[in-house]
Amino acid sequence: MGNSTLENEVTFRKRTELSQNLEAQFHSSSTEFILITDHRTSKHKSLEQLEASKGANDQSSDTCCSRQCSNLCRMKTLKKRLPILGWLPKYNSSDAFGDLIAGLTVGLTVIPQGLAYSGVVGLPPQYGLYGSFMGCFVYVLLGTCKDCTIGSTAVASLMTYQFAQGSWQRSVLLTFLTGFIELLMAIFRLGYLVEFVSGPVSAGFTSAVALIVCTSQMKYILGVNSDGVSFLQRWISMIGDIGHIRVADSCLGFGCVVLLLAMRALGRLSLGPKEPTQRNGWQRAVNHLIRFVGISRNATVVLATTVLAMHLEAGGRNPFVLTGYIPPGLPTLALPPFSIEPQPGNATAGIAPVPGETFLEMVHNLGYGLLIVPLIALLENASVCKAFAKGKHIDMTQELIATGVANIANSLFSGYRSNSGLARSAINNASGCRTSMSNLYIGLVVVLALSFLTEYFCFIPRAVLAAILISAVIFQVQYQIVIPMWHSKRSDLVPGVLAFVTCLVLPLEIGILVAIAANQLFILYHAARPKVVLEQLETEQGIQFIKITPDRCLIFPSVEFLRTMVLKSGSRTTLPIVIDCTYIYAADFTAAKVISSMVDDFRSRQQKIIFFNLKPSVVSIFEGLNTRLVLCYNMHALSQELSSTGLDRSHSMDTLEEVERAVGPDCVSTASTLSLARS
Repeated sequence: MGNSTLENEVTFRKRTELSQNLEAQFHSSSTEFILITDHRTSKHKSLEQLEASKGANDQSSDTCCSRQCSNLCRMKTLKKRLPILGWLPKYNSSDAFGDLIAGLTVGLTVIPQGLAYSGVVGLPPQYGLYGSFMGCFVYVLLGTCKDCTIGSTAVASLMTYQFAQGSWQRSVLLTFLTGFIELLMAIFRLGYLVEFVSGPVSAGFTSAVALIVCTSQMKYILGVNSDGVSFLQRWISMIGDIGHIRVADSCLGFGCVVLLLAMRALGRLSLGPKEPTQRNGWQRAVNHLIRFVGISRNATVVLATTVLAMHLEAGGRNPFVLTGYIPPGLPTLALPPFSIEPQPGNATAGIAPVPGETFLEMVHNLGYGLLIVPLIALLENASVCKAFAKGKHIDMTQELIATGVANIANSLFSGYRSNSGLARSAINNASGCRTSMSNLYIGLVVVLALSFLTEYFCFIPRAVLAAILISAVIFQVQYQIVIPMWHSKRSDLVPGVLAFVTCLVLPLEIGILVAIAANQLFILYHAARPKVVLEQLETEQGIQFIKITPDRCLIFPSVEFLRTMVLKSGSRTTLPIVIDCTYIYAADFTAAKVISSMVDDFRSRQQKIIFFNLKPSVVSIFEGLNTRLVLCYNMHALSQELSSTGLDRSHSMDTLEEVERAVGPDCVSTASTLSLARS
C-alpha cells in the first residue's frame, strides 16, 4: 500500500473533524447522543504518540532497572515512604507543645484501655500494655495521619481472641505473621481491597463488634461465668450462672459506667459565648478544665477506685475482684514463639494442661485468620484515616507499611495485634496534636507505667476496667446511619443488617465473610441488570429507528440481559436498531460471543443493527470471532447508514478511500476497521 497506517488515520481524523458541523442538523425528540469521535487506545494512537514511543521501545532492560532504582532513591520517594522527613524539618516549639499535651492525655487513656483489652483477648493484663508502645514509636516514622494512634482496639483484640483462643504464644505469632502479610499487601498495592467492603457492611460489622466486646466484659462486672464464642452463646451462659452474681462488683461496674458517660457528656459542655474569641479569661480557663476532666475520665476513675481498693485491701475488707499481679518492667526483646512447649496441668488449682505445638501446627490453628485479620485491620485503619483526612488523599499503601512494621515490632516485645483506634485518635485530635510526634509521648507514657507503676496496677478492680471498655465501645454501635440510609437507599440496609446479625449469631470471622459475600452478590446482581433506555427517533430525512442505550460495560453478567432487551425490541418492529455504545467502555469474550450471535440473528431477518460510538478498544475484542459490526461515529455517518439500502459490508476494505466510497468516512464495518489498523 502506498499510504501508511498513520497517514490513513490522520486523514480519517481530519475528515471526522470537518463533518462535525453537520451533527447539529440532526435533532432527536428527547435525548441527544453523546458524540465521541476520537477514541484513543493503545491500538489507535496519534502519530506523535507512536513516533515518541519508538525510542522508548528500543531501550534495554538494564536502563529500565536503573530508572526504577533511581526512583527509589529520590527524595520524593523517601518522603513518601518516610513521612517524618516531610514534617520534621518544619517542626517548631508550638508543634512540640501541642504534641506533648496530646500525647500525655492519650497516654493516660491508653493504660487503662490496654489493661482492659487484654481481657478481651483472654490474656493477662500486661499483654495489653506490651502491645501499646512499639507501634506508637514506629508510627512516628512511618505514619501519614497525624491524628492516628496505634494500640489495642476492640476489633483487633476480638479478632485475636477468635483465632488465638487465649494463647499468648499464638497471639504473638499471629501479630508477627500478619505484620509481614501487611507488608506484602503494601508491596503489591492491595490497599484498594478495602473498597470491596461497603459502608453498610462495615457499619454492621463494627456495631456487632461493639456489642460482642461489651458482652465479653459483662462477666467481670457481674462476676459470672461466660462460655462460648458467639454473642448469643455468651449471654446464654451468663444467664445460666446468674445465681452467682457478685453484688459489689456489679454496683461498682455499673456505677463507673454511669460516671464515665456523665464525665464524657460534661467534657462537651462549654461556658460563655459560642465563639471562642468572645470568651473572657475565666471562661476559657473553666472550659479547658472541663474538657480535661472529660478527656482524662478513664485515668481519673481508675485512680480513684484504685485508691479505694488499696484502702479496703489494707483493712482486709475488700469486696472487689482485683487485677492481680503484673510483672514489673519492660518485656524482653525476643523473636516471637515459633512453637509451644507442653505444660502439665494442675487439677487442684483448676489449670488445664497445655499441649505442645510445632510451628506448622500453630499456623494451622491460626488458619484463615492470617488473611482475615490483616483485611479487617485494613478496614479499621482506613476508616480512622478517612475520619481525620479532611479531604486529603490517603496513602493506604503507606498505612499498610506502617501497621505492618508496627505489629512486627510489637511481636518482638510479646505484644499482640494493634490497629488505629477511632476513639483514641479522636482524643488525640481533640487534645490538639500537631503531628505524629504525639505517638512518641504516648509510647513513653506506657513505657514509664510498665517501669514504675505495675505494683499499683494489681489493685485496679476488674469491674472498673470492664466499665472503661464498655463506655468506650458502646458508641461504636452505628445506629445513627440507619435513618439516613433508609431515606437514601433502603436496599443498602440489607447487607448492613445481615452483617450485624451474622456477626452476632455466628463466629465473628464467619459472619463478616458471609456479609461481604452477600454484598458482592448484590453488586453482581446490579451489574447483571443494566439500565437500558429505549427511544424511537427520526432523522431529518424522515427515517425512523429504535435507539437503545445501555448504561454500563458489556461483561458476562449483563450481556444476556442486554441481548434479550435488544432481540425483544427488534422482534416487535422492522425499524433499524441503533445501539448507543457511549457508556460501553469494556467487554469480555462472553459478551463478544453473545453480540456475534445477536448480529447474526438480525442479519438473518434482514434488519439493520448499528453500533454507535463503540470504542476501538471494545471493537478489538470482537476481532477473534470475526464479528461483522456496522459502526458509526457521528450523526452524519449514522444518517447515511440509515438511508442506505442493501449495501454489502461483509468484505474487508483495505484503504481509507475504499471505505469512504462505500459508506462515507465514519461508518465502517469491524473488518475494515481492523484492516485499517493493520495496514
